[in-house]
Amino acid sequence: MPDILLPSPNLPMKSLRRLLPILLLLVSLSHAQVKPLTLPAADGKDYTPLALGDKKAAVFCFVSPYCATSSSYIPEMNKIVADYGAKFSFFFVHADPELKLPDVLQHTELMAIKAPVLLDKEQTLAKLTQARITPEVAVLTADGRTLYQGRINDLYLGPTKKQRKATTKDLRDALDAIQEGKPVAVAKTEAVGCKISGMK
Repeated sequence: MPDILLPSPNLPMKSLRRLLPILLLLVSLSHAQVKPLTLPAADGKDYTPLALGDKKAAVFCFVSPYCATSSSYIPEMNKIVADYGAKFSFFFVHADPELKLPDVLQHTELMAIKAPVLLDKEQTLAKLTQARITPEVAVLTADGRTLYQGRINDLYLGPTKKQRKATTKDLRDALDAIQEGKPVAVAKTEAVGCKISGMK
């Protein structure tokens, strides 16, 4: 429990009465338990994605079955999961509140997604990360700090402007830096794709 500074005994009684509610609040906060973020997944299980164990960080990839841009990145994301899964926790996230479970299951099977698929219908995780686009990735520490957020690479320069080949590897570069204990050189990039419904 953190130390709480008590008021001086020389303070007037009127001042002490004013401070009493603040002191009670501080005491209650010091005992409060922060409920960990837990979300259901397409496999029927509940996950606590920021409970990292020995992993360096959690990687969230926001996707949508209705966004062709999003789906075109999933093969690369599956490769990243295979390459970095020993050091990082990976989750795909559906954050559209209107999305139906059969569509999620069909999309998961069709794209052969290689990591748990979280159902963020209340947009708790989307709001925490301020993700607004699919596909968009966010790399978070156990305490919710964002180490990297944005695009996977620059395969798309605009919603309909696809290059023949990506010329950057933004997410891979970020994960390389994190696992080496270095700061991410470019911690924020602009994701390109489809808007997440309800996120402004």
